[in-house]
Amino acid sequence: MADLWNQILNFAEKTTFIVGNQLLKDFGNVKADKKADGSLVTKADKWADRVIREAIASSFPTHGILTEESQQIFPSNEWCWIIDPLDGTTNFAKGVPIWGICMGLLYQGIPIFGYVNMPPLSQSYYAFYCQENQTYLTNRPITRAFLNNRQIQPIKDVITGNHLFNICSRSTKILPQLPTKIRMLGVASYNFLLVASGASIGGVEATPRIWDIAASWVIAKAAGAIWIPLRSEDIFPLKIGKDYLSHPFPTLVVGNEELVPYFSAIVEPLIK
Repeated sequence: MADLWNQILNFAEKTTFIVGNQLLKDFGNVKADKKADGSLVTKADKWADRVIREAIASSFPTHGILTEESQQIFPSNEWCWIIDPLDGTTNFAKGVPIWGICMGLLYQGIPIFGYVNMPPLSQSYYAFYCQENQTYLTNRPITRAFLNNRQIQPIKDVITGNHLFNICSRSTKILPQLPTKIRMLGVASYNFLLVASGASIGGVEATPRIWDIAASWVIAKAAGAIWIPLRSEDIFPLKIGKDYLSHPFPTLVVGNEELVPYFSAIVEPLIK
């Protein structure tokens, strides 16, 4: 089984490196079109989606795939990859160097591996994460999170005015309540990864989709950050046959348990 974990990590690293190198050549030089939901898509998104799907089919032919650009219904496969071939399309199209490639691997509907490559920043985040009740996995991988092969962990501090808190464009109504400095990144996965790595004390996203969070959920949990869904429903396991195209998962992530009640009260208006 250890060989499988190494194979998964090497595959994600190689695939996102190949895709990322090509995307860097297209960065800021492609036209963006508007999709039915109002979000943007470019030919680079579609190309990256196809290349990653083909790579998965070649290396893991029994695995299912869920992806933002082409396959949004969760399949019945025991193993399933959830990919966002280009998280941060608006940044990518406008020449803002914060965007990435997200790959999460689920077993029986629950993520156990996440890999996010941010090519413009030369940053790669990855982790394996197995919950205690996942006893069906033999020889489970070690739960740790890494940035460029360096182990990461979130902030354990109390709140100060010099800490960073990340928000999305749909959560600006909470700005007057925040005691920290604010960052709006335009990339949901990176919002949460900065919390996992200790750069930010917390972050909130009002409408992320499953491909925005599958990989970063693993990395944040493995690092020790606290992930709080802002709706009562559990995110995982995903449901076979469900269409996840228009299903948002409002989420708060903070660096430690002591921050949960404070920031939960601040972001509560986002779910009303």
